[in-house]
Amino acid sequence: MAPVTAPANRAPDGDPVLVRREQVRRLITMAQRAGYALYALSVIGFVAGFARNFDGLTVTVIQIGLIGGSILLAPAFVFTYAVKAADRADAEDDWR
Repeated sequence: MAPVTAPANRAPDGDPVLVRREQVRRLITMAQRAGYALYALSVIGFVAGFARNFDGLTVTVIQIGLIGGSILLAPAFVFTYAVKAADRADAEDDWR
C-alpha cells in the first residue's frame, strides 16, 4: 500500500480532530515501513536459509520477520482505510 498522505486542502490548523488524524497518519506510515522492512528481512532470511540448509538462527529470523510484519501491518491497513474514509467524508461533507 502507498503511504497515507493528507489531502492538499485539509491542513491541520488547530482543529484537534485534524491534528489527531495527522498523528495517526504518521504512525500508520511508520508502522507500514517497519512492517515491510520485517517482511524484507524474512525474505532475505529465507534466501540465506535456502543456501545454508535452514539452521536455527535463519528460521528464527524468518519467523520474527513474518510475525512482526503481520502484527504491524494488519492494524496499519485498517487505520489507513479509516483515515482515508474520514478525509473523504470531510471533503464531501457527508458525515452520516
